[in-house]
Amino acid sequence: ILEFRDAKGQYLFDLICHHLNLLEKDYFGIRYVDPDKQRHWLEFTKSISKQMKSQPPFIMCLRVKFYPPDPAALKEEITRYLVFLQIKRDLYHGRLLCKTSDAAMLAAYILQAEIGDYDPGKHPEGYSSKFQFFPKHSEKLERRIADIHKTELIGQTPETAELKFLQKAQMLETYGVDPHPCKDVSGNPAFLAFTPFGFVVLQGNKRVHFLKWNEVTKLKFEGKTFHIYANQKEDKKIILTYFAPTPEACKHLWKCGVENQAFYKLEKSSQVRTVSSSNLFFKGSRFRYSGRVAKEVMEQSAKIKREPPEIHRYHKVSAMDSGDGTAVISSETYSPSDSVLPTPVAEHSLEMAVSRQINGAPCSIEEEKESEAGTPTVGDVTELGVDSRVAGRVQSAGGEAALSETEQVNKFVLSVLRLLLVTIGLLFVLLLLLIILTESDLDIAFLRDIRQTPEFEQFHYEYFCPLRRWFACKLRWVGGLLINK
Repeated sequence: ILEFRDAKGQYLFDLICHHLNLLEKDYFGIRYVDPDKQRHWLEFTKSISKQMKSQPPFIMCLRVKFYPPDPAALKEEITRYLVFLQIKRDLYHGRLLCKTSDAAMLAAYILQAEIGDYDPGKHPEGYSSKFQFFPKHSEKLERRIADIHKTELIGQTPETAELKFLQKAQMLETYGVDPHPCKDVSGNPAFLAFTPFGFVVLQGNKRVHFLKWNEVTKLKFEGKTFHIYANQKEDKKIILTYFAPTPEACKHLWKCGVENQAFYKLEKSSQVRTVSSSNLFFKGSRFRYSGRVAKEVMEQSAKIKREPPEIHRYHKVSAMDSGDGTAVISSETYSPSDSVLPTPVAEHSLEMAVSRQINGAPCSIEEEKESEAGTPTVGDVTELGVDSRVAGRVQSAGGEAALSETEQVNKFVLSVLRLLLVTIGLLFVLLLLLIILTESDLDIAFLRDIRQTPEFEQFHYEYFCPLRRWFACKLRWVGGLLINK
């Protein structure tokens, strides 16, 4: 407890990455859910206890935060494996949508990676139905998955199958989508997401907006309102406005956008600047991305020279199994199959599955269950490779949780102080401007009236004239020094 009481998020993240022997760690982050079911990314520059609104033990999950633009190009196999686990999870939770033919191929790659070559003695008829690759799928699709596994993937190692899976998934339109539920100005539901290639808006059965990162100029929010400013071709400027379910969800959306834009758009981390959610510095939130950018991460990865670390692959032998310490897919786990369309969708109709909302936040990971549980199960923390030993240390994180009421009061006081400073500064500037105008030779009626008042004459002779003589003396003295040199 003492070790974690004042520890910053970076300490915990480094501890987990060291345990996993992970060097290409900039793509990952630690996610948690507050008591209001709002998702957050753990900020590495702040202490853990100050970010938590719940009481310990704190439930956290290692997740892919920035999806690699080309996951197959990752330097180390351990990194590719962890990204494979995340995308496999996205597929199951309905985030990664695809045609039926693509879905069958992706599922077959998962089978090959987890159970190896087809063996009639070990894999009876209907063996693929024991796995849950998607929220829902038909018997016809199960047979197609099994056919591909039996005939097209023979001899592929787990490493090769995982690599092929990544290459296939990376080509899909919804690769890297972490959906944020919102509504447009007409009140229609929409999902906003940030991907390696830009900002996307998914609505109904189509992608209604796609803005490349070099087109996005500004991200702002105020309350529940989120604005995206962009410049498209031919200097066409657009502003997109959406409404989040809660102010907290909108702030989370904004921070995710700021971080993704910095990570994918900038050439180097020295270009990162603190951004404000408002045009007025005394109003709104301020945030700064604290990590490296994608280009720096890839350059650093190219310098890695070591023996590949041993990988302990985590296999779900069956979706129905519940062995010792094995995470299982239960009926209580969040699944978008409760909503409009499951994954995969038909060839002729590629539609976005609408996530079930919990206080407006789409918990398309198992965080809904985790946030309500008293302690995490082994499977909760091991899904991306963190075992119960690290989970135990996370549970021991101590320190008093910061109360939301106190945070709100502090933000209000800070806003008032900023407003007060700006007001004082403006008054001082106006006063200086008025003095300059009254002491000038401008012949304006209201200035003449001011000059004729006794107060102005007293100020002029007792304060302004001596101050002017003092400045003139100093200027002559400085001028003399410069001439002598």
